Amino acid sequence: MGFLDNSGDIILDAVLTDTGRMRLAKGDGSFKISKFALADDEIDYKLYDKNNVSGSAYYDLQILQTPVLEAFTNNIASMKSRLISIGRNDILYLPEIVLNQRVGIGSSMNAAGTFIVPVDETTIINLGSVLGTGILNGYRPGADTSKIRFDQGLNTNQLAAEAPLSDDLVETQYIVQIDNRLGQIFPPPGAGGQATANAASNVQLAAATPSFIDDDSVANYYFTANTTNGFVQNIPSISIDSAIAGPKGTQLSMRVGSSLELRTSQYLFTTLGSLGTTTLNNDASVDGGTNLAAGTYRFIDSTIRVSGINTGYSIDIPIRFVKSTS
Repeated sequence: MGFLDNSGDIILDAVLTDTGRMRLAKGDGSFKISKFALADDEIDYKLYDKNNVSGSAYYDLQILQTPVLEAFTNNIASMKSRLISIGRNDILYLPEIVLNQRVGIGSSMNAAGTFIVPVDETTIINLGSVLGTGILNGYRPGADTSKIRFDQGLNTNQLAAEAPLSDDLVETQYIVQIDNRLGQIFPPPGAGGQATANAASNVQLAAATPSFIDDDSVANYYFTANTTNGFVQNIPSISIDSAIAGPKGTQLSMRVGSSLELRTSQYLFTTLGSLGTTTLNNDASVDGGTNLAAGTYRFIDSTIRVSGINTGYSIDIPIRFVKSTS
């Protein structure tokens, strides 16, 4: 991987995805380019200088001279800021996807700055009868009243919060990506199974089915509005619990569970993880929760990426899978 030579003409550098390369290599006619995506991850448009004393030809010079990486095929590491086409020219604000950390609505991150997912029954028991802030029951997601929630809309106070969001700016379909070796996506509370307040409950809940799992073991889930699975819902225009300051679109809610490999084996924790050297804080200790002491657990840090198909916006959140060693 290197930088493109942008000292001359504008260059479009295109590569095949891993799936495209695989089909091309087969040579059986299955290779056919049907879709493409554009991105500008390295570009900072604030460098546009309309006051440049050298004239209009130099307004965008700094942008054109910005170092740009060669395109590469890893779908997780590339194209976080995809380009979209909007026919109107009266748009002053573009929609965002925001993590909702309001107490009682979504789940706030743990004091460690990440979402904590205990992966098995032993870890759940060691954390006590109540799971605190930012700790999701990865062993029995159906027993968890917490969820991760994302809100979508125009996150600005320059527009009326109760104003409707234009249809072409409303996100109706989301892609959720997670390392399939580590975790799975489950429906939020109230959809596909009711949660209980008991973290040790044996409530069973079926995981969502990924649309596909790529060659890097990244599971891709597609969730669409107006379906019965409960993942995507419209946000009422009059909403006091939304994380969006302006006109509102949709919300995506989910729970996270651990994979079978993490529940039943230490192998991935040994090869990919680390030994916890600080106390894992369970702030529900006053209600029966217990902290995990340093040296008594291993963890693997990962991320969940949520992308809007219509708007191209994406957001990554940190997630930590935890397993007690005793």
